[in-house]
Amino acid sequence: MNQEQLQRPEAVKYGDVFQVSGELARTPIAPQDAATMQAAESMALGKTLKGGVAATMQSAAQWNERSGVVGHNDLTNIVSEQGASVSEIDVEGNRVITEAIGGQVLGQYGQPTEVTVPNSEPAVDPDACTIGEALEATALSAADKPVDESDAAAIQAAEIRATGHVVPGGVGAEAKSAAENNARIARDEGKTTLGDLLMDATEKLPADKAVTRRDAERVIAAEIRNTPDGAAHPGGVAASMAAAARLNRS
Repeated sequence: MNQEQLQRPEAVKYGDVFQVSGELARTPIAPQDAATMQAAESMALGKTLKGGVAATMQSAAQWNERSGVVGHNDLTNIVSEQGASVSEIDVEGNRVITEAIGGQVLGQYGQPTEVTVPNSEPAVDPDACTIGEALEATALSAADKPVDESDAAAIQAAEIRATGHVVPGGVGAEAKSAAENNARIARDEGKTTLGDLLMDATEKLPADKAVTRRDAERVIAAEIRNTPDGAAHPGGVAASMAAAARLNRS
């Protein structure tokens, strides 16, 4: 064994930061584990909690990635097969929020029950916000943001949720092309922005549908999976989809 192998950093495992046991405790925390939990938190609570489970996982995953023990796109089997969940119950005027992976609780805490978010998808009102409208909202909230790889991934995911498939030459393809072109342009002034791309998104979609929680989850996961810090863009595609899903549930 050489000196480099002797000095290789130890991975931060779930058992190092959470009170869990078994296989999960021995599993290194991977970047896409953190992204999955962040998406679950964002959908259930409307935000990622500062100092919460997702934030803790993200810090551990970043350490593991920098240390070379996991890759940026790694997702552990437990998370891919059993998922990450955020659930809540009302107890004497407080929301008791429980975050878990594979049936094991990673964190539990209470918040005032000012807003309740159901875990199931209710019937959608005919006047609900559609995926195309959520994309057009992004054209306003993040109009000047140059399109990058994470935006393109989120737009492609939204297009698939709206139409059921990848649309050749559709808004997803336009977004991918814009991201690739923007990466070759030094100055932001010459880059295609979200405002340029999404202002008429509804017309570019051959089919559309009301935004649901599951639609937003898929788009959030696609966006944060392709950002360097594993966080969604403020006012971006994922944020607009999450807002639309919450609006449609209210």
